[in-house]
Amino acid sequence: MGAGLRFGPLGPATIHLCIDMQRLFGPDGPWCTPWIERVLPVVATIAERAPARTVFTRFIPPLVPENRPGMWRRYFERWKEVTRERLDPTLLELFPDLGRLVPPATLVDKPTYSAFAYSALPKFVAERGIDTVIVTGAETDICILATVLGAVDRGLRVIVVTDAICSSSDPGHEALTDLYDKRFTEQVETVDAATIMEAWRPT
Repeated sequence: MGAGLRFGPLGPATIHLCIDMQRLFGPDGPWCTPWIERVLPVVATIAERAPARTVFTRFIPPLVPENRPGMWRRYFERWKEVTRERLDPTLLELFPDLGRLVPPATLVDKPTYSAFAYSALPKFVAERGIDTVIVTGAETDICILATVLGAVDRGLRVIVVTDAICSSSDPGHEALTDLYDKRFTEQVETVDAATIMEAWRPT
């Protein structure tokens, strides 16, 4: 983990961007992420600090595989049980501890890994002049990775909260947190939740 907030205090144009904390990835879901329940209280604590400045994303699969192009179609042929034609729709919802914060928190649905691709998030960020994202959620080495890179490409300050993210792959999680520290030193900061709770005091 990096040594604190290297690029200074968190300004008023900061949001908490929480990725895909849905029942789909919980213990009852087809894509169970074993330690998602462990990070859920940490994520909730950060979200409760400023619900109106929190954006929750949800990964929304297609109705049927044929509704997605190219390799996405192949992907959902492999995972037909998570297409909306077959999936229990309640599994797409946020965990209740987070869902109760919407509104004032904002909900953004996305069809791919990155929260910045084919979603309302770029417009949301642009219209509000957001310059910093505090990233939490699931999974470290898939949707969080894609979202972090999308935020970096947009020139946003990116802060990954290491004890508020999770993966179904421990090696993948560890490799990505190491990658942020060693390869994205000028664009990504990694800190723990205690650091965020001390530094982020939105009015």
